[in-house]
Amino acid sequence: MRLSNLSKEIDVNKTKRIFALFIKEVLQISRDSSAILIAVFLPLLLLFLMGYAISLNSKHIKLGLVIEKSSKYTQSFVNAFKTSPNFNIKISHTTQQFANEMKNGTLEAMLVVPSTFEKDLTHHKPQLQLITDGSEPNTAGFTQQYVNAIWSNWLSQEGISINSIPPAVIIKTRYWFNSPLLSRYFLIPGSIAIILSLIGTLLTALVVAREWERGTMEAIMSTPVTIFEFLIAKLFPYYILGIISLVVCVLIALFWFHIPFRGSFWLLFVSASVYLFPTLGLGLLISTLTKNQFIAAQAALISGYLPALLLSGFLFPIASMPMWLQGLTHIIPARYFISILQTLFLSGDYYNVIMPNLAYMLGLGLIFFIIIVKITKKRLD
Repeated sequence: MRLSNLSKEIDVNKTKRIFALFIKEVLQISRDSSAILIAVFLPLLLLFLMGYAISLNSKHIKLGLVIEKSSKYTQSFVNAFKTSPNFNIKISHTTQQFANEMKNGTLEAMLVVPSTFEKDLTHHKPQLQLITDGSEPNTAGFTQQYVNAIWSNWLSQEGISINSIPPAVIIKTRYWFNSPLLSRYFLIPGSIAIILSLIGTLLTALVVAREWERGTMEAIMSTPVTIFEFLIAKLFPYYILGIISLVVCVLIALFWFHIPFRGSFWLLFVSASVYLFPTLGLGLLISTLTKNQFIAAQAALISGYLPALLLSGFLFPIASMPMWLQGLTHIIPARYFISILQTLFLSGDYYNVIMPNLAYMLGLGLIFFIIIVKITKKRLD
């Protein structure tokens, strides 16, 4: 009976110690305006920047239309380009002017409509020449797609068939999950993972380092607090800040950018909580190793933010990377969380995609915390 009472007393004391350290950390955060700025205002700034400044769509492409011979068909064709928001067009009767402008970089593409255009239409064999600036492959690819779309729509509106024999197979394209074909639909969900990477890693990277710099670590080590209690009390306030940042980002994504959300919010909360596990762990590991806030902040940006931005599949497809770099992406938690976010926002609750990614993130978090517990000792050296 006495042993059970002693065990209960030890548990109560452990809870009191964790709660006391938790309150201490909350008070430090409330007095530190930089932490509030990083947790609340930085997500707003980054989300608006990524929502408006970063776009994989090309609009207002500078296109030169070379009309070698004017006719009713060429006038109608030019009007189709004038009404398109994707192009800013110029018109000329020769290619020489536009060729010079493309060399100077003031024009991005040139579409040549030959003098035989009307005659070729009557024989169902029209030919156009599209010349694009290959120094910008992304813009060149979009230009080709937009021109093909306008060309197909124009033929349909004019009732012109370019094939004398109707095709045996008619292809009708349908886009799933992102029917408007807006890059914002997958960039905004992915940016939430990047923001949580920055916040979680950067804030926790300063936690232990700040204690060493302020000289309060010696006082903490003189108490009966265990390493596990110390880590839990340090991380939980920043986990709450991370969830607050998540809520802010999701609200902006839904009500400002009008990104569809087809999954469940409880699964989003669980996924974000699991993602913060390795993210906070990485920041705490950096803080434990460096013991200096400036060095910890730099290390957090290099090891947390940049890999999440460049190697997670957020901007660049992982499949297009070299094989050795594809292998390196497996240790980046953002890779898995971005996949979960894009699935929840655009597709729904597809557990065959979500559950393996959750398992990978949980495994990475366990690895980080095992390393932290091993290297963190209650001593001053």
